[in-house]
Amino acid sequence: MRTIDLNADLGEGYGPWMMGDDAAMLAIVSSANVACGGHASDPETMFRTLTLAKAQGVVTGAHPSYPDKEGFGRRRLPSPPAEIERFVAAQIGALIAIGALVGQPITYVKPHGALGNVAAAEPAVADAIIRAVRAIDSSLAILAISGTALETVARAEGVIVYSEIFADRGYTPAGQLVPRGTPGAMIHDPAMATDRLLDFFDSGAMPTVGGNPVRLAADSVCIHGDSPDAIAMARYIRACFQDRGITIAAFHRR
Repeated sequence: MRTIDLNADLGEGYGPWMMGDDAAMLAIVSSANVACGGHASDPETMFRTLTLAKAQGVVTGAHPSYPDKEGFGRRRLPSPPAEIERFVAAQIGALIAIGALVGQPITYVKPHGALGNVAAAEPAVADAIIRAVRAIDSSLAILAISGTALETVARAEGVIVYSEIFADRGYTPAGQLVPRGTPGAMIHDPAMATDRLLDFFDSGAMPTVGGNPVRLAADSVCIHGDSPDAIAMARYIRACFQDRGITIAAFHRR
C-alpha cells in the first residue's frame, strides 16, 4: 500500500485579484503551499487561505519567492545568496504570523517558481534558503524537487526534507523541470498526467523530454493551482489514486 501527499500552490491572489479556486482545491489536496508576499498574496489573502485550509484539515507550508509580483516570481532576479536569505526569512515569518492569528501552523517551506528552480540547480542558493528556515524554526521541513541541490543541501544540513514530483510538468534528462514556454513543459490532459504518475510509482523512473527516464523519489505530488484545468486534473488524479488503493495523506504534520 502506498501513501502519497497531494499539494498545490495556493493563496496566489493579491488584493481584489484572485488566482485559481482555492476553496475547491483545498477540498482535494492534503497540503497547500501558501504564497507569502513575494510573487503574490497579502495579509488578507494569507488569512483567508489559511482559514480555508484549517477548515479542511489541510497542512500548510510557506511558498516564498523572489519579490516579483509583476513577474509572478517566474523571473530570476539578480539577488545574491545573502539577500535571498533575508527575503525568504521575511516571507516565511509573515505567513507564520498570520497562521498564529488563524490557529493554523506552518509546517514546511517550498520555494516558488524561479527561486525553486535556481535552488534546485545551485547549492549556494539552496543553502541561503536553508539558513533562513533554520534561523526561524528548525522543525520546519523542506519540500524540494526530487533529486535536486535543495534536497541534497537540506539533508546535509540536517533539515527534514521531503521529495516532490510534478503531475503537470515535464522533466529534462537532468531531472530539472522543463522551462515554461518550451515544448513539453506542461501536461494538460488529466489521464496522461495520471498514467505517467502511476507508471512512475511502479518503476521509480520519470519520463523526460528528449532523453532517458530519470530516477526520482516521491513523498508528494504537486498540481499547480493556477492553471485553468487544475481543479479537474486534481479531482481526476485523486480519484484514480484512490481507485488504485493509494492513500492521500499529508507528508508532514506536527
